[in-house]
Amino acid sequence: MPASLAVPRTQMGFVGWATEAAIITAASLVTGLRVRWSGCAPELKTRIYYANHRSHADLPLIWAALPRDIRRTTRPVAGSDYWDKTAARRFIARSVFNCVLIDRNPKTRTADPHALMEAVLSTGMSLILFPEGTRNMTDAPLLPFKSGIFHLALARPDVQLVPVWIDNLNRVLPKGEFIPVPLLCEVRMGSPLGLLPNEEKPDFLVRIRESLLALANAQARQP
Repeated sequence: MPASLAVPRTQMGFVGWATEAAIITAASLVTGLRVRWSGCAPELKTRIYYANHRSHADLPLIWAALPRDIRRTTRPVAGSDYWDKTAARRFIARSVFNCVLIDRNPKTRTADPHALMEAVLSTGMSLILFPEGTRNMTDAPLLPFKSGIFHLALARPDVQLVPVWIDNLNRVLPKGEFIPVPLLCEVRMGSPLGLLPNEEKPDFLVRIRESLLALANAQARQP
């Protein structure tokens, strides 16, 4: 493993390790989690895994889908307004997932979200990002993408952008429900992308959004 990726998780402790094991086991049992690396291999490279977002369970599912060594060097980006709301969520977000917690309210934030994410990438670690910015509660497959992922791609052109489509999770944990319904879920990893020479922000956002939709459509055609 490259030295820049060798980030120990010694502060997790027994409770943290046990919680991690429980989350991964639950994800497998409840969703029948199936992972397809259709466009790239699971490698220890600095990447931004960007995904569709319909449920609070999206983050744990992608995190559980990653092989252990990659999981150790990948930090999900999440809203502090949700994950810091209770002591249990705070512990899971900070001590288990090792989240990059973002204050989504420009009036109260004290740190630049882009700077926080760039700092993580500069250590050689990867990110899990939901570029819609919030859960998609509409009938549309995706909301328009926020500009943050463009600024990260511009600042770090060496970092791979890997589209990730999550299928069926919104039916496992429908809106307003607290008890999941067992149902097969699939997490599919697509082909890595990057910012093209002289590509403008609107064109880039459309292109990576379409790559995610193409991944969803390809998945739907699978037997």
